[in-house]
Amino acid sequence: MLLKQQALLVMTLLLVLCSCAKTKEIVVDDMSCPDSPNCVSSQAADPAHFIEPFTFKDKPTNAMSRLKAALLNEKRVTIVKETAGYLHAEVRSLLFRFVDDVEFTLLPDKGLIHIRSASRSGYSDFGVNRRRLERIRQSFQE
Repeated sequence: MLLKQQALLVMTLLLVLCSCAKTKEIVVDDMSCPDSPNCVSSQAADPAHFIEPFTFKDKPTNAMSRLKAALLNEKRVTIVKETAGYLHAEVRSLLFRFVDDVEFTLLPDKGLIHIRSASRSGYSDFGVNRRRLERIRQSFQE
């Protein structure tokens, strides 16, 4: 019984500490990553944070429509900003409701979409951001 109480106390402390973590709002046009391993970007200079951009050959408007559809296939997504060449969404985690920012910047002349996914709080994301963007990439390319 004592072990269960101690485990419950530890979980409660973790929840309180995690929910108090400082969050950082992203700055539009800043697709860089912090030093922490909770971010990936197609514009990151270091291999740990780098992820390949999306590519497209159809019209930019069609590519953005496919991108939006692929993004909305993910759970707990809220689009917070959308223009002809930029898409920013927030994705909330299931359990603690942590927010990750997901950004896409369209480069029509190059047939590229630069991508970034970053956790606002915490240190490590255990690969969640990279896996999310790869799922979106797969859906986008279908």
